[in-house]
Amino acid sequence: MTQPVLSVRDLKVGFPTRRGTLTAVDGVSFDIAPGEVLGVVGESGAGKSITGAAVIGLIEPPGRILAGQVRLGGERIDTLPAEAMRKVRGRRIGMVFQDPLTSLNPLYRIGDQIVETIRTHSNVSAADARRRAVALLQEAGIQGAEARLDSYPHEFSGGMRQRVVLALALCAEPDLVIADEPTTALDVSIQAQIIALLKRLAQERGTAVLLITHDMGVIAEMADRVAVMYAGRIVEIGPVRDVVLNPHHPYTRGLMGAIPPVAARAPRLTQIPGTMPRLNAIPPGCAFHPRCAHAFDRCMRERPERLAVGASSEAACWLYAEPNAPQGAEPAVAGPEVGA
Repeated sequence: MTQPVLSVRDLKVGFPTRRGTLTAVDGVSFDIAPGEVLGVVGESGAGKSITGAAVIGLIEPPGRILAGQVRLGGERIDTLPAEAMRKVRGRRIGMVFQDPLTSLNPLYRIGDQIVETIRTHSNVSAADARRRAVALLQEAGIQGAEARLDSYPHEFSGGMRQRVVLALALCAEPDLVIADEPTTALDVSIQAQIIALLKRLAQERGTAVLLITHDMGVIAEMADRVAVMYAGRIVEIGPVRDVVLNPHHPYTRGLMGAIPPVAARAPRLTQIPGTMPRLNAIPPGCAFHPRCAHAFDRCMRERPERLAVGASSEAACWLYAEPNAPQGAEPAVAGPEVGA
């Protein structure tokens, strides 16, 4: 088998407080292969962005990785000193944030920022770096790239700024790109263009992509596999078509049932009662059991690990381990159409 670009094992991230440590990410594990797009989806507060920040080494103190391992190309990076990790960022891992203005310095021209990034991670002349910057902007879909190098960030639209950020993330031809809500602030037509661009780059360059979003439509269109997070844990992971069209975990079924179908008139949409628990009030057992219509005694006592379901999916649910448990395998819920 091909070695995964990114391998995360039992990742645990906590934030110490006066009342104890709050665990924001609790035992998360996944792999991403070369050229693969793994989508991470869930409600706000599920731990998606913290997982991405932990991979790239950007957890804000006093937060820290409490346990687990993060390996990039087989090399462990979560224990690297700060200076060594800084060299990994940008060179081997690129980052695309939700708001491109947070990634661009408003006082410097776009070209200066891209050229500086290229020269930081590559031993090239200023002229070669500028030519590379033009090529990157063209690849990102910016017309008149050479002239636009001398523009400032405020002279670009939101969609164009996101393309510039994507070009910055690709400066050193990284093995992995982490895209944290890259389309949230954009209108629908620009979202589609950014999704198509990320997908093409993954296919053509063999770059692994960790796509963090709350939008199942984006996941269905772009991802190869999807991990559903709830209360700091992955509750279901599998190929995007399987998870979207035939979800297994009750939480995933609730998410899919809350998406109105486009082609047909739907019955009443599914509503998940209650809210996600606070970090200082996560219940024992399965964190979802207070909101789950299929919960039984074991759900309230023991936390389930991910169990194999279907051909190639896993779900952290005792419904698939207890032979005498109430059966919660409802018919597949119509979700968004899955892109080719």
